Amino acid sequence: MKHAIRCNAAVLAVGWLLGWLTAFDLSEAYSTQSFVCADELEKVNTAADPLPTWNEGKAKQAVVEFVAKVTTQGGKDFVPVDERIAVFDNDGTLWPENPVPFQVAYVFDELKRRATKEPKLADDPMVNAALTGDFAKLLEGDHHDGLMRITALTHAGMTTDEFRSSVEAWLASARHPRFNQLYDQLAYQPMQELLRYLRAKGFKTFIVSGGGADFMRVWAERVYGIPPEQVIGSTARTKFELRETGPVLVKTLDYLFVDDKEGKPVGIHQFIGRRPIACFGNSDGDLAMLQYTTINNPRPSFGMIIHHTDDEREYAYDAKPKSSGKLIEALKEAPQRGWTVVSMQDDWKTIFPSKK
Repeated sequence: MKHAIRCNAAVLAVGWLLGWLTAFDLSEAYSTQSFVCADELEKVNTAADPLPTWNEGKAKQAVVEFVAKVTTQGGKDFVPVDERIAVFDNDGTLWPENPVPFQVAYVFDELKRRATKEPKLADDPMVNAALTGDFAKLLEGDHHDGLMRITALTHAGMTTDEFRSSVEAWLASARHPRFNQLYDQLAYQPMQELLRYLRAKGFKTFIVSGGGADFMRVWAERVYGIPPEQVIGSTARTKFELRETGPVLVKTLDYLFVDDKEGKPVGIHQFIGRRPIACFGNSDGDLAMLQYTTINNPRPSFGMIIHHTDDEREYAYDAKPKSSGKLIEALKEAPQRGWTVVSMQDDWKTIFPSKK
């Protein structure tokens, strides 16, 4: 973070001295609040291929052509920097969601840890379903009500700082059961490149996910370069308390907003206040967000669906996912709407970053 602040400060100082702050390269990059250093932006802007792990093909061509037309000043499709909003689903779009979404893995581990000390927890039918591996039970209801219940149970009563510390400790030790990697090392490399590419072209990138906003805000800036104020997710009620140690916010059992399906356009309106011109998702949970972004948008718009087709390097699913991520209606609607469908097997040279 200190490095990013020094970089941004240096960019502004040099821009002032040289008198070119009105040009795109600095003013746009700084306005995105992506915390990407100027030399990194320069690498993206001057790279022969800003998306090196994308295979040449229709998907890569579509996104590059869209970015070019909305960022070419003087062109008929030019979009001002302030309106270059790109929204991304998280689970299944920026990193995997199998065998369960990563926040659910955290919740399961928390329940197991607490169940030994608090045996009465298992009296709750949804906790019991989680402990016995009955994931189908947790997914029942319009908004996966059982899943929301156990998530709230494991989070409630913690201060936001305590929750952050708990998530950070989990991320530092828990490993994905298939890939044996720390969870935050499993962001899709092609999507990381896409995020950097868009920000270098003046886009402001947001996460709009059904996952918990507080959970994602712990690591989103470090993993994706997306600051916490640009993370929109499901949120629970918090309450303010003034304790002897100072003011705190305490998480409760009450959910105020579920950022999934039709809730995603609502969240975009409430928390961003601008209509996106680019939307990236992977499931029917993103259908409404894709529709809101691309149908009757007064600006040129772009929709992309990440289709999980690679069982060897990741997972293959659509109509019958292993956990979340059902993709039926959005896939059917894609040709009619002109949305680009990415085949992970065919369009990506690699899935994950090189192992550290």
